[in-house]
Amino acid sequence: MYATVAYQVASTINIKESKSHLSWHLMFHDSDELFYKVSNNAFVYIFQYGIVSFFNLSAEAISGIFKEIRPFCNDYFVDKLSEVVEVVVEQDTLKVEFDSVILPSLDKEMIRLVMLNTSQSVALNRYSEITEDILIQTNKHTTYLENKGKLDISGYALKRFIGKVLNIKNKISENLYIFDSPQITWENEQLNKLNLELKQTFDLTDRYRLIHDRIEIIKENLDLFKDIMDHRESSKLEWIIIILIVIEVIDMFITKFFL
Repeated sequence: MYATVAYQVASTINIKESKSHLSWHLMFHDSDELFYKVSNNAFVYIFQYGIVSFFNLSAEAISGIFKEIRPFCNDYFVDKLSEVVEVVVEQDTLKVEFDSVILPSLDKEMIRLVMLNTSQSVALNRYSEITEDILIQTNKHTTYLENKGKLDISGYALKRFIGKVLNIKNKISENLYIFDSPQITWENEQLNKLNLELKQTFDLTDRYRLIHDRIEIIKENLDLFKDIMDHRESSKLEWIIIILIVIEVIDMFITKFFL
């Protein structure tokens, strides 16, 4: 039995710098990910969105790899989200279960698919936590609006909040390719079957949609807040103009009748 374990180690990992400095045998790479063979039947998978996945490596070896990767991480996490999937080798069997995968052999492409899907599951856990926290904050503002008839957030704070939500939405869209299958699966029926079963077992598509729906709900609320804020600012401007006109009329009246 072998273990695949994925960790969220940072907000992002510099793939270009990692590739330049890490000395393991590079099996696959693109602009967003690096797949290394560390030793016999032991692999490391590094993703630009801050995830590192390990296959068949001891806790001590993983700790050492964290130290090697840390210089290339932005916003390194001490407390790391993680997920473990057991991999069992059984001849002529390909099956994905709740917390384990049965493979017919230690095929590197099959292992890479297990590591990829495990990593995406961890990333979804992180984005789920982030969006849930933002939704809770948004609900506090809507509750205050319901009870008081006004917003409890300044225009500057609202703009920062909107920027935060849009950045998260962009990161999810850029970094998670839940609906895209790796190119290798297009050419191999067995790999395609494994990939689809992993996505289904990890519930990746539904979890991605849930996060996306949360973002859309938050964005709708913030758009409404912005409209209320714009209306409030417009009303202030109208009152300022009215007051200036009144002052001008009073000044003309005084000038005409008293001077």
